Amino acid sequence: MQILCTCNLTRAKRKEVVNISVIKKSVIHLRRSLRLFILFGIATAIIIGILALFFKKAYIVTYNGEFIGYCDSKSKLQQRINDFLDDGNLNNDNVAYVDIEATPKYEFTFLKRNIPTNDDEIYNIVTSTGIVYYNYFALELAGEDKYYVANYADAENVVNQLKEKDSDNIDDIKITEKYSTDEQSYTNIDECVEGLYEEKQPDYSINYGGANNSRYIPSLDISFIEPVQGTITSRFGWRPRDNHKGLDIANGVGTPIMAAASGTVKYAQYNSGGYGNLVIIDHGNGVETYYGHNSQLYVSAGETVYQGQVISAMGSTGISTGSHLHWEVRVNGVAQDPQNYMYIGR
Repeated sequence: MQILCTCNLTRAKRKEVVNISVIKKSVIHLRRSLRLFILFGIATAIIIGILALFFKKAYIVTYNGEFIGYCDSKSKLQQRINDFLDDGNLNNDNVAYVDIEATPKYEFTFLKRNIPTNDDEIYNIVTSTGIVYYNYFALELAGEDKYYVANYADAENVVNQLKEKDSDNIDDIKITEKYSTDEQSYTNIDECVEGLYEEKQPDYSINYGGANNSRYIPSLDISFIEPVQGTITSRFGWRPRDNHKGLDIANGVGTPIMAAASGTVKYAQYNSGGYGNLVIIDHGNGVETYYGHNSQLYVSAGETVYQGQVISAMGSTGISTGSHLHWEVRVNGVAQDPQNYMYIGR
């Protein structure tokens, strides 16, 4: 029994010796590691100090794949560029945005202290490729831009004033937002209203007719017949290129053209204003009819003509794209829609 106890005691002492040995080895290993860590830290600090002495932090900047310089601060330089993209640095409320060819690329580096950075030069290179886009509003009449204003509020003000004045063309006026690289000249509100306003004209239309293709218009105290048979190719009103003041009826060259009503020939010769060979007949009471683009004229100024008399032959003289009659009806000098009187429903 005594021998067994002695053996157990010996084993315990041996385990204690082993544990102490492991601890000593761990402490020695930790000390060595700590020394290495301290030495590494000191070496790193020395290297950083040397780098700081001879180098500085910077960014390599490339644009469209080409090196354009070094900058001190990536964030500050890019913020300057972003401000330029917002308004072009023009302090212009009508600048919508600025478009540049590409976005600069930045790469961190250590730069020798004797090499200068060139933030301003980099900024100028990037912004020199900028294209400025302006934002404005157009006042359109029958699809054609008439005036430009700086903002929607001004455009809406113009339209509202025209509505209050009961402008005859209000239904044809539209507001369109525009973007362009060209800055437009803006017109003030009063000038827009004055230029777009169109006074309502008396309604001379009539919806019933008489015999022999003739229509009597009570308000004009006159009777019209169709001056020629043919196909209507262009109607009264605004077109992409102009404000068409009459009705175009197409047929072959030489087709006889008749006086729509009796009256006195006021004009019968070539007109350089685009009508070509033109006949104007005065029917009295401020009513006149125009017959343009004729190939031949059969009447002369001062001559009295009767309704249905052949006065000319159809052609394509003046500003014309083909053989046709350009027929106008004017009341007190104001062009009316001929289809209020003839060619109704055609």
